[in-house]
Amino acid sequence: MSEKKLNVAVIAGGKSAEREVSLSSGKQVMEALDKEKYNILFFDPAYDLVKIAKEAQNIDVAIIMLHGRGGEDGTMQGFLDCLGIPYQGSSVLGSSIAMNKIVSKQLYASAGLPVAPYVVLEKGTEADIAQIEKKLGFPVMVKPEQEGSSIGLTLVKSPEELEGALNKAWQYDSKALVEKYLQGTEITAAVLGNNPPVALPLVEIRPSETFEFFDYTAKYKPGATEEICPAPLPEALVKKAQDYALRAHKVLHCLDYSRTDMILYHEEFYILETNTIPGMTATSLFPQAAQAAGISFPGLLDRLIELALEKKKG
Repeated sequence: MSEKKLNVAVIAGGKSAEREVSLSSGKQVMEALDKEKYNILFFDPAYDLVKIAKEAQNIDVAIIMLHGRGGEDGTMQGFLDCLGIPYQGSSVLGSSIAMNKIVSKQLYASAGLPVAPYVVLEKGTEADIAQIEKKLGFPVMVKPEQEGSSIGLTLVKSPEELEGALNKAWQYDSKALVEKYLQGTEITAAVLGNNPPVALPLVEIRPSETFEFFDYTAKYKPGATEEICPAPLPEALVKKAQDYALRAHKVLHCLDYSRTDMILYHEEFYILETNTIPGMTATSLFPQAAQAAGISFPGLLDRLIELALEKKKG
């Protein structure tokens, strides 16, 4: 007698600036899920919140493929907790912490993880450009406090460009992070599982020479970036980056999986940010790392569903 299929809700879309990426992730997840094991339901929170609540009793597990606000920041996680629907990934706590670049940096530093020097500037205050130049030098990266996918980011090469970059970041948040720009090798390190979490093979990210940094277009335009997995690094550096990713995962209270981006600069890795819902598109990094570890895309989704259901039992 065959086992009863699980009803899996794929939740994608939403209202964030990353809506289109989220829909792409959701579509590819739905295509990859094993139809022999799962009945697949789709919900877009931009329209379907009431529908999710009404269907809650018929949903065994959810896969959240939302990126940015309203999905990756703990909002959807709290909604599903209220409905009693288990889901993959971090809880409200880990999701909200990791989404906030400023709080994340403070926690990375508390765990002894290297971060680039930075200052935080609030909307409505005048930036002391001379002081920023003295502390950080130029160029710097200006980032909104809580956006993903490089949205709102600006590479600022001179003091004259800073005001415009801050105004751009403040369109998204009341606080902006101004961070020393470290030009090095960008690496991402994926972590999978609980008790204990395990670091997967590293991915090296090489945007084409037409991009100054790994911006939104470089992330999502097919062929815009070369991604090498496993990253061609000495074993000692690989182990260090994987250790840093595991420490970042733990200090931010992540669960099930995460992906931590970092820059290799003068033989040291500097932590940039941790993603609690890594992208699942054709050009995404987490599935590449899983593949290098011998885990197929459908197998990865099976594992995430298992982890979600384990937390419910726990």
